[in-house]
Amino acid sequence: MLTYVIRRLLLMIPTLIGMTLVLFVIMAASPGGVGASLRSAEGNMRPEQRREIEAYLKHRYGLDQPLYRQYLRWLNHVSPIGFKDVGPGWPASLPFGFKAVDLGESLQRRTSVLSLVEEALPVTLLLNVLSTPLIYVIAVTSGIYAARRRGAFMDMASGVTLIALWSLPVMCVGVLMLGYLANKDYWQSFPVGGLHDTVSDSMAFLPHWIGGHFQRGWLLDTLWHLVLPVVCLSYGGFAFLSKLMRAAMLENLAADFARTARAKGLKENVVVMRHVLRNSILPLITVGASVLPSLLGGALIVESIFSINGMGRLMIDAIFAKDQELVMSETYVIGIVSLLSLLVADLCYALADPRVSYE
Repeated sequence: MLTYVIRRLLLMIPTLIGMTLVLFVIMAASPGGVGASLRSAEGNMRPEQRREIEAYLKHRYGLDQPLYRQYLRWLNHVSPIGFKDVGPGWPASLPFGFKAVDLGESLQRRTSVLSLVEEALPVTLLLNVLSTPLIYVIAVTSGIYAARRRGAFMDMASGVTLIALWSLPVMCVGVLMLGYLANKDYWQSFPVGGLHDTVSDSMAFLPHWIGGHFQRGWLLDTLWHLVLPVVCLSYGGFAFLSKLMRAAMLENLAADFARTARAKGLKENVVVMRHVLRNSILPLITVGASVLPSLLGGALIVESIFSINGMGRLMIDAIFAKDQELVMSETYVIGIVSLLSLLVADLCYALADPRVSYE
């Protein structure tokens, strides 16, 4: 198992290089090139001043170098092993070894990309940490219920409902939720956007009563703001996985091992929960490898709709601004998270199925 994990971690290196290289080529080939954000960030000034500032910034960020040297310089900065103290010229005589990872500096915001990622990544991970268990709890529960009552009214009704949910685009659902559930002209039950109320800094952490009035506190206020975004991120996932769970349960309920367990006198609940469920969960683990990357992708839309400052919204702002350092570094971080989720899914598959071995 350890050998397999090490091999997979090593294979992540060429995968990340390929992802970031393709993105760098696309940005370089786009109108304006990788330095377009510098030419649009200085506002109105005289042409000679603008040219001088552009030349200074291009030299500062190494954008006056050939494209292959720009990419290799960025790759050296984000790698934990490489040349130390690399500048725009980066001569090859610099010492080589372990070093600190540097995600660069945002060309538009003129601040460290690492600080921006440190602020945005926990928000996106929070949305995913809440969405992923919700998806699997609903999928497993509804899948088991529908399979054990195949052909009943609830089975058919849930099937139609899940297909309808899977067909609804996230953008449409998010806008409708804001229009009806956060609109004072309809049912203003939830906030319009953000993660906290404007006065959340002065709130106590836990809910409490003051003078006969209920104060929701910082924790409950945060959960209240997260309801609509988490629902938007979750409904498509559990709609798909519920149908997959139902199909796997039906297949295993009719399998030979289930019939043998019933013939030995085991109760139906024991057969389902101890034998059938363990085999039926395997397809969900396989598909689960794509759940987290898809949630990270879905967060691009959800965070924009609900004005949440996470990785998705940060990525959209960086793309519109053609901020090369920020786009490349965000892709690098998201790529690492996605590849690690694939590795974790493979390890969970081996734990759930004793027939699978990575030795």
